[in-house]
Amino acid sequence: MESTNKNKHLDLDKRYEIQHGLDDSLSFKAIGAAIGKDCTTISKEVRAHIIYEKKGAPYRPFNDCANRTHCTHYGDACDECTRKNKKNCRSCGSCIPACPDYEKELCPLHTKPPYVCNGCSVRNTCTLEKHLYNARYAQKEYEDLRSESRSGFNLTEKELKQLNSVVSPLLMNGQSIHHILTNNPDKILRCEKTIYTYVDNGLFDGRNVDMPRKVRFRVRKNKSVPLKVDKACRKGRTYDDYLKYREEHPELPVVELDSVEGIKGGAVLLTIHFVLQKFQLAFLRPANDSQSVIDIFNDIYDLLGKKLFMKLFPILLCDNGTEFSNPEALEYSSDGELRSRVFYCNPSAPNEKGACENNHEFIRRVIPKGKDIGKYTQEQIDLMMNHINSYSRPELGNKPPYAMLSFIYGKKVLKLFRFEIIKPNDIILKPSLLKKAKKNNS
Repeated sequence: MESTNKNKHLDLDKRYEIQHGLDDSLSFKAIGAAIGKDCTTISKEVRAHIIYEKKGAPYRPFNDCANRTHCTHYGDACDECTRKNKKNCRSCGSCIPACPDYEKELCPLHTKPPYVCNGCSVRNTCTLEKHLYNARYAQKEYEDLRSESRSGFNLTEKELKQLNSVVSPLLMNGQSIHHILTNNPDKILRCEKTIYTYVDNGLFDGRNVDMPRKVRFRVRKNKSVPLKVDKACRKGRTYDDYLKYREEHPELPVVELDSVEGIKGGAVLLTIHFVLQKFQLAFLRPANDSQSVIDIFNDIYDLLGKKLFMKLFPILLCDNGTEFSNPEALEYSSDGELRSRVFYCNPSAPNEKGACENNHEFIRRVIPKGKDIGKYTQEQIDLMMNHINSYSRPELGNKPPYAMLSFIYGKKVLKLFRFEIIKPNDIILKPSLLKKAKKNNS
């Protein structure tokens, strides 16, 4: 047995070993042991490259109808049978799409390992759809996918539209890209070289001709580009700094920040989670940039006032996303007064703000992953959060989060956050909640 190779792609030789192992009816565990891979790797590989063949057996055409063994049709299901002197329909492969009694039969072996027919003992006599694994076919699919993933720009249409709306008008006004990025750091989460590349390739309405000096320059040699997010902003704000600050100020409550995405490059939600009360707010943002987060906190500051804001948001704990890359704008008000302290979790450690992550499960019940959040309004998001915050929690003594927030900070806070109490039996935590709200609004 070879030693396990982590982070290594399968090559054609290993795929041939997988194919031969399937032909010999070996288990995924046995195949994985032979090539030095985990059994889950073999399972994912096989399921990702299945070939579907609608192929029958010798002298028996393809037929996956569940009623084929006791079919009562005799030359009346399709024109093909009629032309062949009323041939028995169960021996005709052309009747399937036309027969009114057709019912597809699924092979139970396709729903469990090994998911394919390579080592099936009745493969040569079966007339159902075949699921096969072929090493050469799998290698070609892998190479095509790898080539496609490494070509083009790592940019969705919505991200391009958002960047274009910011860069192009300023570019056509005669501003340089450096000037644009310097004065809009929270709206453009790309480095200067990347923006130049987008302009060079005609992705924006603004063109090279809009930069009089740019068209006179020679093509520069490649050089390293610094990261857009300056890691210096995390100095004094690490998770260890957070733990130390909590020891020094145990009486201060913690608020956890995170983003909930729908589709890549689309609208997102900023979630603000009050850990002690398990009360969560959600704000709709058209793009996942830091400026939208700053704007939301400035609006909340103006809404609550200095005293109440500092009482509710003394400590902010967030992840390392680019939307939280300007901590000073969150910590200080417009008049330069310190209003909060921002800290960052360690990279790839969502458990360090697990309360917020766990509460996202309620949001995902209403807005599943992959759904475009941009199709909803802030009023609909507020309605969803009203239902979530009215949901009783055992860790709160079977009280809902809004009751705990109201008990500690007063009912005035609920009114300022536009919260409306939902009766326990009226709570809906399914996608139908927002569909119903949309129908009522229309």
